[in-house]
Amino acid sequence: MYFQRFYDTDLAQASYLIGCQKTGECLVVDPVRDIAQYLDEARNQKLRVTHVTETHIHADYLSGSRELAKATDAKLLLSDEGGEGWHYTYNDGNQTWLYDGDTFMVGNIRLQAVHTPGHTPEHLSFLVTDTPRGDTPSMMLTGDFVFVGDLGRPDLLDEAAGGQDTRFVGASQMFASLRDKFLTLPDYVQVWPGHGSGSACGKALGAVPTTTVGYERALSWWGKLVEQGDEDAFTRELLAGQPDAPLYYGRMKTENRDGPVVLGEVVPLSELSADVVKAKLAAGARLIDTRKKEEHQAAAPVGSVNIPDGGTQETWAGWLLTPGRELILLASKERAEELRRKLWMVGLDHVVGFITSAQELETAAAQPILATALGSHPDALILDVRAKTEYEEGHIPGARQLHAGRLPWTLDTLPRDREIVVHCQGGARSAAAASLLRAEGFDVLELAGGYDAWTKTQNERQSV
Repeated sequence: MYFQRFYDTDLAQASYLIGCQKTGECLVVDPVRDIAQYLDEARNQKLRVTHVTETHIHADYLSGSRELAKATDAKLLLSDEGGEGWHYTYNDGNQTWLYDGDTFMVGNIRLQAVHTPGHTPEHLSFLVTDTPRGDTPSMMLTGDFVFVGDLGRPDLLDEAAGGQDTRFVGASQMFASLRDKFLTLPDYVQVWPGHGSGSACGKALGAVPTTTVGYERALSWWGKLVEQGDEDAFTRELLAGQPDAPLYYGRMKTENRDGPVVLGEVVPLSELSADVVKAKLAAGARLIDTRKKEEHQAAAPVGSVNIPDGGTQETWAGWLLTPGRELILLASKERAEELRRKLWMVGLDHVVGFITSAQELETAAAQPILATALGSHPDALILDVRAKTEYEEGHIPGARQLHAGRLPWTLDTLPRDREIVVHCQGGARSAAAASLLRAEGFDVLELAGGYDAWTKTQNERQSV
């Protein structure tokens, strides 16, 4: 059996390729839309993609299952569990619907679908058995069910997808899935989850890629509670302190359920002239400034959103951008194509070109103010774009908390007749958030150094 994990560090998302070297067949689980990595790996291992599946209807990224199945003529195997409202609504003619206990073969490798609701109602995990070595499963692909050191959160449907009190049903389902499915497995079964540290699909995910049933049974926060049958304590702990869910998750759920747009053959991006960019911006396009925040602040193109090239690009793009308008990248020729592919992860497909310099565009300085100058803006709304858990640990008096990942959907709740001073913990998130608010016509300032700088100023004043 050949096994390969693929990991996107930005969204902390894992996908897997499992191959039978004897027959040359392979399966990809939870693929992203940039499918070249799977095709390249299969080719290098002399395998062909014959099966594609996913653990559940994803919320944090746009699935590549449909894309990969169409490109390879592979069988697409999807959950039909979960009840009304949780079925996939698209059918390309190559789907096989999976239910609890169903098995299928990929060469000599047997996979068994295990219905493990809790994170979502339709969620499946997959037990993997390498039959030439024996008839016992050696690993379980758990998707957003069991993570290293944590569990998938059951409140996403409430937080981002329009549900109401589904978190309590989800918590109860999670408890039952752990008791009746997971903890019945042998301790040696390896656990390979769909996310790692940094994902908003849980609150305390481990940084190592894998664990075992036995390790989680013995050392997880939930193991003893489930074995003791204490569902009330389990539910309280599971739901407490969950991070804010970015609201683009609701859009991802809908698109993944109804069928992501197939990219197919993609034409390379074109470099655009300044005149063409100006015309497109005037017609409603959005310029994404991928430079460092300091460069953007020194000369911010009017109407642009600053989402720097780096390890958080996909996340921030999902937070701050919405589909429906053309997108233009301010980026180097060497980076433009890669950055475009990152946007695919969160369903932002309409990148029409790139420009390498802002020199011929209209720009304005957007320098942040020092924490010592905050008192000079007594009538300003102080907008804290950190997570609610950060806010609860300490915040500037009078500040309003609004997670940056909720801004595009809550603009009508912000004042247009007064200044808004935006801050986060250290200044990175607030720079991106402030650029969106400027692009939307708000009177915005940033707080240099964020809450850390404000706290330092307060401590210095108290020590005088």
